[in-house]
Amino acid sequence: MKTKIRNLFLKLFVTALPFCLLFFLFVNNSATAGTASRNSYAGNKAKYVFLFIGDGMGLPQVSAAEIYSGAGKNSKYPDGSRVLSFTDFPSQGLTTTHDASSFITDSASAGTAIACGYKTLNGVISMDVDKKIKYESISKKAKKNGMKVGIISSVSIDHATPATFYSNQPSRKNMYEISLELADSGFDYFAGGSVDDPDGKKSKMQNKPGNVFSYAKKKGYKIINSKKDFVKLNKKSGKVWVVTEQPADAASMLYEIDRKNGVSSLADFTKKGIEVLDNENGFFMMVEGGKIDWACHANDGMSAIRDTFAFSEAVQHAVDFAKKHPAETLIVVTGDHECGGMTIGFAGTQYDTFFNKLNSQKVSFAKFDEDFSKMKAKSNLTFDSVMPLITKYFGLKTGKGGDMDLTGYEMDLLKTAFAESLKDAKSRTNDENSAIIYGSYEPLTVTITHILNRKAGIGWTTYSHTGVPVPTYAYGTGNEIFNGFYDNTDIYGKMAAVMNIK
Repeated sequence: MKTKIRNLFLKLFVTALPFCLLFFLFVNNSATAGTASRNSYAGNKAKYVFLFIGDGMGLPQVSAAEIYSGAGKNSKYPDGSRVLSFTDFPSQGLTTTHDASSFITDSASAGTAIACGYKTLNGVISMDVDKKIKYESISKKAKKNGMKVGIISSVSIDHATPATFYSNQPSRKNMYEISLELADSGFDYFAGGSVDDPDGKKSKMQNKPGNVFSYAKKKGYKIINSKKDFVKLNKKSGKVWVVTEQPADAASMLYEIDRKNGVSSLADFTKKGIEVLDNENGFFMMVEGGKIDWACHANDGMSAIRDTFAFSEAVQHAVDFAKKHPAETLIVVTGDHECGGMTIGFAGTQYDTFFNKLNSQKVSFAKFDEDFSKMKAKSNLTFDSVMPLITKYFGLKTGKGGDMDLTGYEMDLLKTAFAESLKDAKSRTNDENSAIIYGSYEPLTVTITHILNRKAGIGWTTYSHTGVPVPTYAYGTGNEIFNGFYDNTDIYGKMAAVMNIK
């Protein structure tokens, strides 16, 4: 009996196998055809291509910036108000962001998907999941095709997102190695933050070639780190690497809320990049608004909004250029993922928002951390001695009944956080409850931003990224293929199609 059943099963399996194979091939070919169809293009080739990536910028970050702008006028979102330079682009889509193993991506895997068109693992820079195959980015292909290439970021230029366009590394932590690949890339224009490990002190690499800036000079780059030299750059300057004249936390540019007049902005670097790169063969430029993400990691809504505005101003320079070259320019604006679980709405404000209250914030969380750290260095620090600094920088007060006055509950939250801030940082890290409540941030600082954000009507769910889709906007040549719902790998496919790059 068992033999008969086994023989019957084998006959059924052999009979069904060809049909199973045909079904698999049909599904696989259909999926491939669907991808090709989504990314097919038969129009004019784009000669000038701009890719703007708002790191951590999901729909909530975009909406928050626009609502804030309207709130400055009448505390309500004005009908028809579209204050960012890209939210009225003719083509708009929603883009999925998962990586090869997780619904929640980091900037390395997301950047690889956008730059190279392939899924990989979190932490991997433009390589496959086994960390053996090196993917060729669209920027490298553009360079091979005779185009000039520029990479700009408000965070350190060796950070994950910019790195995916010029580097191939098994780990985003290999920042020294990434910096060396920057110099080896031959790209024409780098600008923004500095580098995290210029001398390779964190690297395990053998036979290090020395300081990365010295190495880049040997590769023909001019290193520019003064405003005076920066403004002199033009299309005859050759290969240049521009480092912000005022580096901030982790070798990044300043948060926009902390930037003083005269210090170069993301928009300044973008405008100058257009001037340096413009040539008869065209160019590809990637610009990252990286500190949107950093602000959202820290749950600092106002700093995120201000950096979103800075990002928008950079996009405007591309729009101005496109109007002069309407048949040859493509602009794509997207986010690599959402960060912080930001939402418009909080239980305490119900169906209202009060974004005008954010005007009370004068500095970023990082600047407050810096000043608070100096105060902590003094002995016998009390909460009452810190409260004037909180009022000065965030507008929160100890009065009764005013819009910015602290409730008893909010005051208790601040005092508890202050006590946590006085503890040793390592002991907080080992405290599971503290890690959930405050993340890896200064407890007092993040509690301040939470209270202010809630008063305005902004909520947060995490200090990390989330897995929701992000918006993608397109303008100019070939923009129509960016409509719809698609994966972040398709952004590469669509740009490559419009650029006629294989």
